[in-house]
Amino acid sequence: MNRQDIRQLSPLLFEIPASFRADMNTAARFYADPSFLPQLLADRSLAQLVNTACLPGVMEPALAMPDLHQGYGFPIGGVVATRVSDGVVSPGGVGYDINCGVRLLGTRLDKTALMPHLDRLVAAIHAQCPSGQGRGGLLRLNVRDMTQVLETGAHWALKQGYATEEDLGKTEETGCLPGADADHVGPRAKERGTDQLGTLGSGNHFIEIDVVEKIVAAPAARQMGLFQGQIVFQIHCGSRGLGHQVCSDYVKRFQQVVRKYGLRLPDRELACAPLQSEEGRAYLSAMNAAANFAFANRQVLTHNIRRCVAVTLAGKVADRSVYQIYDVAHNMAKIERHRVGGKPLSLCVHRKGATRAFGPGTPGLPPVYRDCGQPVLVPGSMGTASWVLTGTRHAMEATFGSCCHGAGRAMSRSQAKRTIRGTDLLRELSEQGIHVRAGSLDGLAEEAPRAYKDIDAVVSVVQEAGLAEKAARLCPLAVIKG
Repeated sequence: MNRQDIRQLSPLLFEIPASFRADMNTAARFYADPSFLPQLLADRSLAQLVNTACLPGVMEPALAMPDLHQGYGFPIGGVVATRVSDGVVSPGGVGYDINCGVRLLGTRLDKTALMPHLDRLVAAIHAQCPSGQGRGGLLRLNVRDMTQVLETGAHWALKQGYATEEDLGKTEETGCLPGADADHVGPRAKERGTDQLGTLGSGNHFIEIDVVEKIVAAPAARQMGLFQGQIVFQIHCGSRGLGHQVCSDYVKRFQQVVRKYGLRLPDRELACAPLQSEEGRAYLSAMNAAANFAFANRQVLTHNIRRCVAVTLAGKVADRSVYQIYDVAHNMAKIERHRVGGKPLSLCVHRKGATRAFGPGTPGLPPVYRDCGQPVLVPGSMGTASWVLTGTRHAMEATFGSCCHGAGRAMSRSQAKRTIRGTDLLRELSEQGIHVRAGSLDGLAEEAPRAYKDIDAVVSVVQEAGLAEKAARLCPLAVIKG
């Protein structure tokens, strides 16, 4: 693909028209700062976006957010809606880490109160929230508990004392997706998840202790319980080995399904099944179950963080409460109602490395957020800012209620490891006053700030395009990674 193949529809919106390739069923559009284009043309992300526009039943347009980069099948940052009536669902449009998501927790502490105790708190969280590839946690699920986690998600955690009703009320879908059936999750997936509830994993997953550096929209910030100088926590993780195995199992199965239904696809990584087929319904059920596991996982991590705060700061600060602000997924395919051409339609909205950004008044939002819109959590990388945004009515019309989920990679993981030394990065972060606990120096290098796009530039694109509004900017004090 060349620059001349791309039309610029507005300062921040670009289109590859359906006429670009004969097998496209719709146009492909992406949001970006013009300075992002050289990188997008250098990898396969735009080619992958075009491929998604070829899916059966795809609605116009196939979309990508400004954190767009190359993924498996679908580009990361892709938002693709297919008609429930005659469309398909594709595991590649969800990703291997089903319901990888972000949870934001608030406190009534300010930076001054926490700093004398930060080292001890980081050490306690690092010990109580295990991280690393394949690393197990403190819980081990029996068959009965595994079934309940898969089918009820965070509601299982509530029954076990790991959650509050308020937590569930401020979690996407109250932390439980309907239609989940543990029977559609294979035995190997369940085995891999047996001891991984309450664990971080590896890669770009983290727990951060942040300070609210700036409030941009005071009314929205008040609704969320955010104030300048406040200490907050971010949890970024998903469904661990269980979700990865669910994706692997169905990608393999769908390679056969494509032939069964005579589906013509430009890339075998787009393996999919009709939404109305037995196989399509089975995947959605298994995906929802894996998503419920992820909601429960972040909930158990929340419980462990609360315990660490309570114990570490006992006798040192008066108010050690940790409350939930919101929990949102960014690797999902969800059946939703959207207005298209003035008519409501049932669509399967694939958001791969993209998050919901539902605007004010949208059904399903927690009552406290119906006036300001859904909180949209956009974490940066170590050493950079993160943003709390709110969804808009325009996003409901333009992007099926979707927004970016992060900064987006500017380097592949292998390139980052070749060009960045973990020891140097650790020193740089320490010089910035950021406390880091990481499982390996190679893993640290993969997630270096310069391996990612400028988070402020990415967030400015979605704000200026009207997809979300800035509410608050966060800066890291400590990062715990696998």
